[in-house]
Amino acid sequence: MKFISPKTDFAFKKIFGSIHSQNILISFLNAIVYNNQNIIQSLKIINPYNPGVTNTAKTIYFDVKAVLDNGSTVVIEMQILNVEDLEKRVIYNLAKAYGNQLDRNVWQGYMMLQPFIALTIADFVLFKGLDKMITKFRFKEETELFNYQDELTLMFVELPKFTKELSALETLSDKWIYFLKSAPNLEVIPESLESVSEIEAALKIANRANLSNAELEELEQEEKSIRDKKGQISFAINQGIEIGREQVVKQILRQIRRLFGEIPPEVQTQIEELSLEKLDILGEEIFDLATIADLENWLTNQ
Repeated sequence: MKFISPKTDFAFKKIFGSIHSQNILISFLNAIVYNNQNIIQSLKIINPYNPGVTNTAKTIYFDVKAVLDNGSTVVIEMQILNVEDLEKRVIYNLAKAYGNQLDRNVWQGYMMLQPFIALTIADFVLFKGLDKMITKFRFKEETELFNYQDELTLMFVELPKFTKELSALETLSDKWIYFLKSAPNLEVIPESLESVSEIEAALKIANRANLSNAELEELEQEEKSIRDKKGQISFAINQGIEIGREQVVKQILRQIRRLFGEIPPEVQTQIEELSLEKLDILGEEIFDLATIADLENWLTNQ
């Protein structure tokens, strides 16, 4: 068996957002949003996935929306690339979706508003320095930390922080996140995943053998688009780093000339070849150097 990655618009919506996905989505949300508790019994998927209507232009993120049996609406978004102002966009979309529950008839009253949950699954690290993989944010009082309503909830799952092997999976959330990360690497449905009927069903949907030629072609085009966008972003980042590095080199060389006069060509070459990290260190330590000879010794020791 070969399985497609759930981290594409086509696969994500086919697995979690089709008319046949209710039980799969219920299991997934109970695991992630409700911490492995059997809270959701039923839901309704809004705008379910239909074959052939994938939005191929929107490849950096894609979403599935469902109304839960407790009246809450949850929007599950798979974000595959870390784009500028992501946090603001997530907050904006949540606030906009919450407010859009009321139409222009103001006489409906605010009591018509129901809670909204925005669940973002990120294929990159959002909160560096925090080991926690699943984070949840709500309005809280600043010092006493008690909740002010539970109308709006922001949740994030950072996939790179999940490092468990198949043999170490324990909870339902472990198994679902493993599925999101590792489905394309599987050759059979493992027993530990098969034991969860909803994950087994998700893997059967993700089985390449069950896809039509048209679906495989659509998937291939989307995967190519994702690779291209990742390449563009990587190139832009590297270009930005190089431009930033050049500016640092110029500033340091200018400062050295002010301190010591002309710079020997071989010394300038050594400085120009330093990494950005080493340049930052030199920028801090340059005023502790008394002569060009001290600078040459510093460079030799790097």
